[in-house]
Amino acid sequence: MTVRSILNTKGHQIVSVEPDAKLGATIKLLAEKKIGAVLVMNQSRLEGILSERDIVRVLGERGAGVLEAPVSDVMTRKVVTCKETDTVAELMEMMTSGKFRHLPVIDNGKVVGLISIGDIVKRRVQEYESEQEALRDYIKTA
Repeated sequence: MTVRSILNTKGHQIVSVEPDAKLGATIKLLAEKKIGAVLVMNQSRLEGILSERDIVRVLGERGAGVLEAPVSDVMTRKVVTCKETDTVAELMEMMTSGKFRHLPVIDNGKVVGLISIGDIVKRRVQEYESEQEALRDYIKTA
């Protein structure tokens, strides 16, 4: 199973903000969309990612006054990305070793989607359910 197969089911939509967006407004966007991370993009160029962990860390360090700061002050700048041809096993290894839950998908230098650990878990559960159903059907006919 590849990233492409997940994106074909999930969709290629991404939620992004510009680097000068205020942290407080971006937190509201995360809450409205019920998502855990947003890509920080300048036009179509990926500049960073802002996750719930980034927000909690900076609030703990700097307090509520940071809500007026631009996202570029808080975001993770060194973004690990993946390709559509990467496998789910490769993604799970990257996410586990890097201790993050979101991976932007890049194709020919362009962001084409965002994969979360939730997307991977959902897809794996669907795979297991399909395998179980196939085994049940096989046993019934044997």
